[in-house]
Amino acid sequence: MSYDLMVFDPKAAPKDQDSFMEWYDDITQWSEPHDYASPHILSDALAAFYEILRLDFPPLNGPHAVSDDRLDDPEVTDYTISEHAIYLAFAWSMSAKARTAVLKAAERAQVGFFDVSAEDGAVAHTPLEVKALREQQ
Repeated sequence: MSYDLMVFDPKAAPKDQDSFMEWYDDITQWSEPHDYASPHILSDALAAFYEILRLDFPPLNGPHAVSDDRLDDPEVTDYTISEHAIYLAFAWSMSAKARTAVLKAAERAQVGFFDVSAEDGAVAHTPLEVKALREQQ
């Protein structure tokens, strides 16, 4: 089991909760015709987020994957990349650090944020909403 978060292109995601959850369900069917480990399909904002976050949470797979000797490192993260979102699966031991880092990177890159693992599933579409979530920690 993992601690899961998602960042997304706020222009592509619906604003109201019910529509957002339908959109999320569609995306996580993983039916897009591309490699879900490749960051090459990302928008500029999502690519910026990826470049920020992968420094502290290196990818498990894809072109920037860690070497086999680091696979047990708790900071190694599973990135699943779709056209309009990045789904991130962290080790539970990294949950607090990961949430803080993702919120900071999302605010900086101006992408949306969804706390997949939370019961209430906080969603933030704007940098101000992301900042408010970060400040609530």
